[in-house]
Amino acid sequence: MLILQRMATSSSFLSTPLLKSSSSFPTHFLSPLKHCVSAPSTEFRALALYRNRNGVSTSSAAVATEAQVSTQDDKLKETQKEKSDKLEKVVLPTNESSESLLRIRHTCAHVMAMAVQKLFPDAKVTIGPWIENGFYYDFDMEPLTDKELKRIKKEMDRIIGRNLPLIREEVSRDEAQRRITALNEPYKLEILDSIKEDPITIYHIGNEWWDLCAGPHVEYTGKINRKAVELESIAGAYWRGDEKKPMLQRIYGTAWESEDQLKAYLHFKEEAKRRDHRRLGQVLDLFSIQNDAGGGLVFWHPKGAIVRHVIEDLWKKIHIERGYDLLYTPHVAKADLWQISGHLDFYKENMYDQMNIEDELYQLRPMNCPYHILIYKRRPHSYHDFPIRVAELGTVYRYELSGSLHGLFRVRGFTQDDAHIFCLGDQIKDEIRGVLDLTEELLLQFGFSKYEVNLSTRPEKSVGDDDIWVKATSALRDALDDKGWSYQIDDGGGAFYGPKIDLKIEDALGRKWQCSTIQVDFNLPQRFDITYVDSNSEKKRPIMIHRAVLGSLERFFGVLIEHYAGDFPLWLSPVQAHVLPVTDTQLDYCKEVTNKLKANGIRGELCHGERLPKLIRNSEMLKIPLMAVVGAKEVETGTVTVRSRYGGDLGTMAIDDFVSTIKSAIESRASI
Repeated sequence: MLILQRMATSSSFLSTPLLKSSSSFPTHFLSPLKHCVSAPSTEFRALALYRNRNGVSTSSAAVATEAQVSTQDDKLKETQKEKSDKLEKVVLPTNESSESLLRIRHTCAHVMAMAVQKLFPDAKVTIGPWIENGFYYDFDMEPLTDKELKRIKKEMDRIIGRNLPLIREEVSRDEAQRRITALNEPYKLEILDSIKEDPITIYHIGNEWWDLCAGPHVEYTGKINRKAVELESIAGAYWRGDEKKPMLQRIYGTAWESEDQLKAYLHFKEEAKRRDHRRLGQVLDLFSIQNDAGGGLVFWHPKGAIVRHVIEDLWKKIHIERGYDLLYTPHVAKADLWQISGHLDFYKENMYDQMNIEDELYQLRPMNCPYHILIYKRRPHSYHDFPIRVAELGTVYRYELSGSLHGLFRVRGFTQDDAHIFCLGDQIKDEIRGVLDLTEELLLQFGFSKYEVNLSTRPEKSVGDDDIWVKATSALRDALDDKGWSYQIDDGGGAFYGPKIDLKIEDALGRKWQCSTIQVDFNLPQRFDITYVDSNSEKKRPIMIHRAVLGSLERFFGVLIEHYAGDFPLWLSPVQAHVLPVTDTQLDYCKEVTNKLKANGIRGELCHGERLPKLIRNSEMLKIPLMAVVGAKEVETGTVTVRSRYGGDLGTMAIDDFVSTIKSAIESRASI
């Protein structure tokens, strides 16, 4: 069965506390994309271009405004560039690359807990680990406010400034229990019960506060740079992640080795916030989650649906060219099917309740695999038939807690770009290599060229003979070697049913996203008893390969929105050109231009009803790649005056030239 990594948030510092991040913080800061321009400046310059070329008079007030805005904009851009250049040079270490950073973050969690209990003596402590970008600690206490967060940070600063020593102590289990009981810390007693090794280690901050901990920590609190620490947010989190247990107050913080690192991180965080697909989805009218329909259910608006249509068309074209047959299968099936597949035994908590239809139980599908197997089983197969490749953009439904839902990244209904390959043992390597080639071809179309690849091998608990595991794992390794991709071995990290390759893509901010997966399956062919007849007329079992390239359309669309900050390239943009009349007297001609664009497969829109400056500003706000301005002179000469978000002022063009220029750029995936 194909089990993709559950959809998660875009980045840990923007996530809800119950979510696990699917993206990794970059090891260096990348400045924003260079074509994110200032709308007011562009508006005035586009107007100036039009007026200069068409002999339209401009008042001195308008000229002054344009000059002022241009000067202010240039200064702002220069300041922003200096700031970005400085931050771009700051290397942000990770917990893995810097042990001192890990120690700082771990100690910060303890210092924060000490500060909280000094200010709120009734607060009960639980756990406080270091995490990817900092640390957190969970407390059983009354809800906190942002104002109280500032008080906690001030108290932390005082503790750090006192340069208190961190002292490690080993005690017996009985002694630890005695001390915890004396402090009336029930959560710590539960943690103590879960520790299997003796002796028990305790870390003290001076002689004023201590915690169960294995370390490591800095030697003195003064080793922490107070100006490189910030408390970020407060959120709710269930104890042990169990919704039936108490809701705790989780305080998130970030900590770095230097103030410059913190500034770079905060700058990055602001850029990620600006790119948040949930915000841009509303601003650009791409999608929504409707409360009246239910959480985690995505409504694709016309503009978002157009982008999805383009993605699907490209996906289908590439798959057909590479020998896949396309499928469409039902969204529900009898519960018996999911019993055979094993989903009801191993995946039931992620499935919706069954429906009784005419005294038979049916189930919404959480995966597509059993359907593809049923299609395989519809007739006998010979070894001559292989490989058999089938693919489907199949919508599946998985139960998620409401608190874990997050935009397009974690939803309850989503469409997987699912495919299955049935092949012989000696075809595994070539088929895996073919999938790697297809994956690269498809991802490159969207601008993703940097990948992190992991090969996961046999876990302790697994199905299948040793020989087939060795053969399949070797085939995956050989295919990766042939491809020339570097990869890491995740020893024992494979699925119980076979080895796998996982691929993460890197976005414009250097974050990594799990999208593509290739998994060999020895389990489902056995469960469904699928066979073929070999050259000796004997029945044998084929190899089954699961694979997905984009993961899910919803999640991939969210990644695309954040990767491009909503500023899609021309070929992918939901609207590729706005046609803007100077006055309503040019409307008929503008309609002709718009109709000609549409007749040539170009997504053009006519915008009117406002003054030209407002129309230009609206187009910039909506990140429209091209604007075609039409005045009296354009009507007379059969032309348009063109402005590009990427290339600036392109001058006046005949309509046919404008159309051919756009079509050529779309075909070559270029900007104009």
